[in-house]
Amino acid sequence: MARQPGGRIVVGVDGSPPSRAAVRWAARQAGLTGGPLEAVAVWDFPCLYGEHGLVPPALDGFGPERRAAQILDEALASCPRPDRTPPARPPPVRRRLTTGPPGPALVAAAAGAALLVLGNRGRSTPPDAPLGTVAQYCLHHARCPVVIVRD
Repeated sequence: MARQPGGRIVVGVDGSPPSRAAVRWAARQAGLTGGPLEAVAVWDFPCLYGEHGLVPPALDGFGPERRAAQILDEALASCPRPDRTPPARPPPVRRRLTTGPPGPALVAAAAGAALLVLGNRGRSTPPDAPLGTVAQYCLHHARCPVVIVRD
């Protein structure tokens, strides 16, 4: 899929402050360019090593996919409404939940996109690190321009 001006903008969402800033930036950019916005949350089911290999933990009420969907909905609810002056207008928004390692999943989601937007670091990155591992991975592997947004 070839990139086009005004094309799809993909934004990675993990609920961290930089991720929420990335969602706001991507929504404004999509409003200005007229392209659709695709917000992507990546989840994975954690596994424990047991006597039969890797097994998922059995925890009552534990639902990583449900939590990822909640984080995605909260991030999209905080998107700014563009002002009424042209060319800004609300972009069409698609929400996407996917599973797997976040870096490869976001790169795959951004295939053919005009832009991939990420926060500079996620929830598990040490506070003094300028970039998280997912942002670094995407910078090196994405086949579209990548914008890194700081909180």
